Amino acid sequence: MEIEGTVIAGRAFEPIEGRVVVENGEITAVEEASVDSSAIVLPAFVNAHTHIGDSLAKEAGAGLSLDELVAPPDGLKHRLLRAASREELVDAMDRTVSFMSQGGTSAFVEFREGGVTGVRAIEEALTGSSLDAVVLGRESIEAMYEADGYGASGANDGDFERERAATREAEKLFAIHAGERDTSDIDAALALDPDLLVHMVHAEPTHVERVAERETPVAVCPRSNLVTGVGLGPVEALVERTTVALGTDNVMLNNPSMFREMEFAAKLFDLPAGKVLEMATLAGAEIAGLDRGVIEEGAEAKLCVLDGDSPNLAGAQDVVRAVVRRAGVSDIERIVY
Repeated sequence: MEIEGTVIAGRAFEPIEGRVVVENGEITAVEEASVDSSAIVLPAFVNAHTHIGDSLAKEAGAGLSLDELVAPPDGLKHRLLRAASREELVDAMDRTVSFMSQGGTSAFVEFREGGVTGVRAIEEALTGSSLDAVVLGRESIEAMYEADGYGASGANDGDFERERAATREAEKLFAIHAGERDTSDIDAALALDPDLLVHMVHAEPTHVERVAERETPVAVCPRSNLVTGVGLGPVEALVERTTVALGTDNVMLNNPSMFREMEFAAKLFDLPAGKVLEMATLAGAEIAGLDRGVIEEGAEAKLCVLDGDSPNLAGAQDVVRAVVRRAGVSDIERIVY
C-alpha cells in the first residue's frame, strides 16, 4: 500500500511531499516525490493519560472542586462507578473507544479503576477494537498483575511502596499522579522512581531538575487542569528537559480528542507546532513502549490521513501548524491501523 500527499515525516516532524509505503502493517519506506495528492499524512495519536471509565458520567458534577469530582474513595466519579452495572460501564467505555479510534487515536494509556474487575471490564470494552491500550490497574497489586502496570492516585492518598516494588519485579509500568493540586505530593512521588508522572502542574524548578536528572516522562493534561481550576504548570520547562506527552484525562470532564488537546496546548504554551504534534504521538508511544507515533522506516504503520483540501484546511500556509491548531475529526480522510 502506498499513501501519497504531504507526509509529516521523521522525528523532526517535517512535512515533505511524497509517499509512505506500507507492507504487513509496517512502514517500509518514506519517499520524497512529486505527487498529485492534497492529503496530509501524520502519525496516529497516542493519548498518554485517560480515565475512560468516567464515560458513564459525562459532564457530571458541574461546579464541584477537583476533590469533590475525583478524589478516592468518595469523589463523585467513584460513587457513580460503584453505582453502575458492569454492562453500563462496558458500554460507556466501548463508545469512548470507538470515538477515539474514529478520531485518529491508535493507542491510549488508561488508569483503570475497579481493581481486577475494572481491568477485565476494559478488556471487554476493547474486544474487536483496533485500538491498543496500556492499562494500568488500580486499587490492588492483583489488578497490576492483570494489567500492564499500576496507576497510583497520588502519594498523599497512600503508601505505594509495595505496588512500586511489585511493578518493578514484574517489569511493568508504574505511573502516579503528582503535583495536580499543589506541591505536597511531588517529592514522595519522585521518591518512588516512577516510570511516568501525570500532571505536575505545581512542579517547582527543583522538581523539574529532578525529573530531568532521572529522565522521568510526564503526561500533561491542560484542558482537564483548566476545567478543574488547578492551573497549567511549567509545561515549557518540562518539555525542555524530559519527554512530555499529551493526555485528555477524565472523560467526564473532556472528550478524548487529541485534536482538541493539541490545539489547546499549542495556543496556551510557547511551543513549536512540531513539538506539540510530537507530544500527541511519539512521546506517548515511547512512554507506552509502542513502536509507533512517527513516520519512519521500520515503525508500525499507524497513520491518520487528513484531507488537505477540506474547507477547514485548504489554503494552509504551514501544514504542521494547521494540523496542530485547526484540524479536527471532520478533516480525516482515512485511518490506517
